[in-house]
Amino acid sequence: MRNHRLIPQVNAGSMADIAFLLLIFFLVTATISSDAGINRSLPPDCPTGVDCNSVIKKHNILNILINNEDQIMVKDDIIAIDDLKAIVKGFIDNNGDGSCNYCHGMKATDASDNPMKAVVSLQNGKLTSYKQFITVQDELSKAYYELRNTYSLNVLKKPSDKLTKEALKQVKKAYPFILSEAEIE
Repeated sequence: MRNHRLIPQVNAGSMADIAFLLLIFFLVTATISSDAGINRSLPPDCPTGVDCNSVIKKHNILNILINNEDQIMVKDDIIAIDDLKAIVKGFIDNNGDGSCNYCHGMKATDASDNPMKAVVSLQNGKLTSYKQFITVQDELSKAYYELRNTYSLNVLKKPSDKLTKEALKQVKKAYPFILSEAEIE
C-alpha cells in the first residue's frame, strides 16, 4: 500500500480581493505632486499690414540677467530679489513723462517711454536653477499685477478681481506684459 499524504494548500481565492484592497489603499493615501508651471500665452501671429519687426529703442528694454550663480543683474548691477519688483514697476510705470513713481534708485531717464513700449528682457545662464528662474518670473508677474490693479482702482474705480472681460482687456492693453526670454550662450 502506498502512503499518500495530502499536501496542504493555501486558499488563494481571497488573494485577488486583498490585492485589490491594497491597490485602493495606496491610490487613496498616495500624494501626487504637481509641478508649478508658468502660465504664459504665446503672442498671436503678426496681423497682415502691420510691421512687427519694428526696432525697439534701447531705453525701452529692461535687461534682467540671472547668471550661473543665480545672481540677478539689472543694468549691470547685482540686485537682491526683493528689489526686483520695485525696479520693474519703476521702469514700466513712469506716467509717460519720464517721472518714476517706483524708481528704487533708477534715474527717470532709465525708465521706458510708457507702459505700452516697455519690454522686459529676461536672460538666464545654462546653470541657473529652476527655483531662481521661477522666483524671478513671480516677481515680474507681481509687478505687472500691482500696476494693473492700481490702474484698475484709479481709472476704472474697481479692484482687478471685480472687472468685466472688457474692462480686463482695457487694463491689459494699458499695461501689456511684454517679456522676452533667452538663454545666455
